[in-house]
Amino acid sequence: MKTEKFNITGMTCAACQAAITRNVSKLPGVEKVEVSLLSNQMQVSFDEKTTDAGQIIRTVEGIGYGASLPGEAASGGQNDFRSEWKDRRKREEDEQKSMKRRLFSSIAILIPLMYIAMGAMMGLPVPGILTGMENSLISALTQLLLTIPVLVLNRKFFTTGLKALWKRSPNMDSLVAIGSGASFLYGLFSIYRMAYGFGHGDMELVHQYAHELYFESSAMILTLVTVGKYLEARSKARTSDALGKLVELAPKTAVVLRGGMEQTIPAEQVIAGDILVIRPGESIPVDGVVTEGSGYVDQSAITGESIPVEKGPGDTVISASINQNGTFRFRASKVGGDTTLAQIIRLVDEAGNSKAPIARLADRVSGIFVPTVIAIAVITGIAWILLGKDFEFALSSAISVLVISCPCALGLATPVAIMVGTGKAAEYGILIKSAESLENLHSIDTLVLDKTGTITSGHPEVTDIRVFDRELSEGDFLRLAASLESGSEHPLAEAVVERAKERGISLLPAEDFQSVSGRGVKATLGGRHFLAGNAAFMKENGLLGEASIGETSIGEAMKAFAAEGKTPLLFAREDSIIGVIAVADTVKESSRRAIEAFREMGLSVIMLTGDNRITAEAIRRELGLQEAISDVLPTEKEAHIRALQQQGHKVAMVGDGINDAPALTRADIGIAIGAGTDVAIESADVVLMKDSLQDVVTAIELSRAVVRNIHMNLFWAFFYNILGIPVAAGVLYPLFGIRLSPMIGSAAMSMSSVCVVTNALRLRFFKPKETSSQQESRQETEGTESTDRMSDPAQKQEKKEDKEGEAKMKKIMKVNGMMCPHCQAHVTKALADIPGVASVEVSLENKEAVMELSGDVPDETLMAAVKEAGYEPLGVERG
Repeated sequence: MKTEKFNITGMTCAACQAAITRNVSKLPGVEKVEVSLLSNQMQVSFDEKTTDAGQIIRTVEGIGYGASLPGEAASGGQNDFRSEWKDRRKREEDEQKSMKRRLFSSIAILIPLMYIAMGAMMGLPVPGILTGMENSLISALTQLLLTIPVLVLNRKFFTTGLKALWKRSPNMDSLVAIGSGASFLYGLFSIYRMAYGFGHGDMELVHQYAHELYFESSAMILTLVTVGKYLEARSKARTSDALGKLVELAPKTAVVLRGGMEQTIPAEQVIAGDILVIRPGESIPVDGVVTEGSGYVDQSAITGESIPVEKGPGDTVISASINQNGTFRFRASKVGGDTTLAQIIRLVDEAGNSKAPIARLADRVSGIFVPTVIAIAVITGIAWILLGKDFEFALSSAISVLVISCPCALGLATPVAIMVGTGKAAEYGILIKSAESLENLHSIDTLVLDKTGTITSGHPEVTDIRVFDRELSEGDFLRLAASLESGSEHPLAEAVVERAKERGISLLPAEDFQSVSGRGVKATLGGRHFLAGNAAFMKENGLLGEASIGETSIGEAMKAFAAEGKTPLLFAREDSIIGVIAVADTVKESSRRAIEAFREMGLSVIMLTGDNRITAEAIRRELGLQEAISDVLPTEKEAHIRALQQQGHKVAMVGDGINDAPALTRADIGIAIGAGTDVAIESADVVLMKDSLQDVVTAIELSRAVVRNIHMNLFWAFFYNILGIPVAAGVLYPLFGIRLSPMIGSAAMSMSSVCVVTNALRLRFFKPKETSSQQESRQETEGTESTDRMSDPAQKQEKKEDKEGEAKMKKIMKVNGMMCPHCQAHVTKALADIPGVASVEVSLENKEAVMELSGDVPDETLMAAVKEAGYEPLGVERG
């Protein structure tokens, strides 16, 4: 099965779109057809053995439209996304320029035409040769000569519309061509009748037909429709702004090492395996892996992360991200159309051009709408003649029905909103693969979350430290524990060592280190024998007794940690246990906020994990989840999703691993964490560039906003036609004397399309809502001052005393080496983890850290923590 993209010309409305889709779908071997009215492109999946691109092009041309394959530059080559975008933009710009010239030329001719036709009735001074009954034929011929250039300038309506009508696939152009053409032909008929009257001395006949010239209506219809199409084209161009911004992110040049020399080459010439050099302020042209050097890279344009990410040897870098400081080299791994940026652009483009289920209703209506309108117009004309009205009245009503009923708004209602919505999602680092996924997201009622890497961080961290030896402080115990574990490569051991580093604790040298698989480690520190490991290891060495801290025994502490889903590590010196450190895969703060938001949305949240029941239940209680399904084998995840669907639930699954791929495919909506595996990403309908559940909240909110916008657009598009056609046909005329002229009808039709596109563009201002906790936090911060002002004097005095007490425990440290918000976060974390430090505020601008202490913390401890974090402390002062 081959998928090919075609450029389509001549489409003007949903009826065109429906006609092309219908006829191409009938070809043998064609499996899927997607026609985009926005980008004027068609994507066809077909069997090459049964049909080919040439036959598809001939089919499209056979029903009155143009079709062609994109040029070589746009369809192939390493940098095809940029070439294709330039090709598309050039076609759009050329079309807009052509339409603009046509519009202004038409207006320039229409003004004198309207002046001649309507000037005398409005009391305007008109040249004598064009006024009076004796000069009525001269006036008529002058109007004819002015109308012909307008028809020629806008001949596209006739060539496309009449050809489509002949091929039995009438479209909007067909309605305009019939309406304008009928007016013009009736004007010619009137000239012949006037000439006959002059020749036979029948001045009454001349007078009658002098007032039945429809040349100005013919020209006005074409001009007003062109005004609407021009405004519509300009508005449609704005819907792809997000896509254009993504394309512009791609660097145009790259510095590569070839033959030992640095060369600056066009980015599209970079090949996989090249070594590239990146200096401060430069954009990264392709994806790759850092080989030497380091730097802080701003990935916000791609992933939405606000803080620059530190990159060193072995780390991956993403195309279009910006190196803020540092110099490094990296090896290109993905180039051209394979880069992350190119894939994002392709996904956003394909999603915008794909068909949402709700759009199929508009397509079905559009397919029969135009023939129905033509039939209504004919019936309207005949009905008024039968009711005794003259031919002019009947023709005017029929033409009004034709021009007010063009289904442009109907065809634009869905695709414009989808295009803006997917582009907006990309700005937040959310890639939605299809319009169907964007629409279906709003209807889910159950959210199934994987645990590791989705709800939790995916790597263990120290959560609790208990010291049983009264002679040891917590810091001293942590130094011994980390020194003992420093020789181990076990993830739990790495968590202990990492916590010591964060606290600025220097390690002791370990001798005679020995690792016992599945049990623990042994080593000698300072001439004394130490052990670290699980309870079984301690029992084997006869060390697990009833030592306690307060009334809680070691065994009870171990049970308490296990009940909370934490893994306890016991540490012993010689013949006694000196402490325990609990380690767990901690819940991400963003996951807490997201799950709260899911509850506020009314969603049922279920955790699906292969972890044990105790750990799963602990996290369920901590987060307030409806259900936690534990001990699930990778092959069973898909079955659990299917069971939920069989119960009638609309299920979205969020995961990041290979074992999640079947479940992601089975779910109504599969959502892959961008930091996950390629298999999971390929299986998903939505990809999150960041590993934050908060983006799932944003995606659902955006989906709901888009669907509301589409419903609004479709309502007004249908309502407009349901209301407009009867009024144009004259149903209100017998009772109220109200009827629409063809000119007013064509103006109304044009503005309806502009209104629909403008309404969809409101989605560009979409912003995610705050959860209740986020609102409360912000309100508390903003309301602190006002609360202080409203407090009674006693409370004010109490707060004043508190502040004075806190001021006595304030210390200020000057810190050198901070370059960015990432550095600021490093220093803040290093100081905040020190016992006795109540709060920390680090100023990047002033290069200082202001600490409020709840106890006496030595200056040396504070400075050591900052130094361990990689920065230079310049001394501590009391505040």
